[in-house]
Amino acid sequence: MSHSNAKFITVEGIEGVGKSTNIQWMAEQLEQKGLSVVLTREPGGTPLGERVRDILLAEFTEKTLPQTELLLLYAARFAHVEQVIKPALAQGKWVICDRFVDATYAYQGAGRGMDFKVIDSLNEWTLGSFRPDHTVILDAPVEIALARIQRNRVLDRFEKEKASFFEKIRQFYLQCAAQNPERYIVIDASKELGQVKQQIAEVICKI
Repeated sequence: MSHSNAKFITVEGIEGVGKSTNIQWMAEQLEQKGLSVVLTREPGGTPLGERVRDILLAEFTEKTLPQTELLLLYAARFAHVEQVIKPALAQGKWVICDRFVDATYAYQGAGRGMDFKVIDSLNEWTLGSFRPDHTVILDAPVEIALARIQRNRVLDRFEKEKASFFEKIRQFYLQCAAQNPERYIVIDASKELGQVKQQIAEVICKI
């Protein structure tokens, strides 16, 4: 992706799989190897992106249409890639991003029923051939993941979706992993945190 050995790693999964905690752990593992790591997230990652994130997670009196969601995501993503991700990789830093393109295919495509060809064309226009080197999927059964989020926070617009919505997303992620084992690494996130961290540490050794 750049002149150095820097890698772009994305972390995917439905709500409640423990992405934030495990991304932090992943960064620590890489830093122990002497690597410089940038942690970022989508939607977000830039001041503009964070504002877009607030809009996407908020509930308005009018319904937020899937098309609106998709266009907002790509507006934020383009800024994020050009202003944060590519410059960091060019400087030899590893980038770990909480969600990226796969989340759009999973949530807006599989979950909301948007045409995958539309997402393909937005990708082509905004990103060209730019893709992650590795994508770690934190996987847990929907009922386990949703039980976790209901315990500890006020739910945002996405977290309030029905279990069936998350089931479609989970299956999509698993299908991606089955079709492209070179890029995707599935971690069993239903296990106790120590065991999840152990799985991640093993994966990091191989990357």
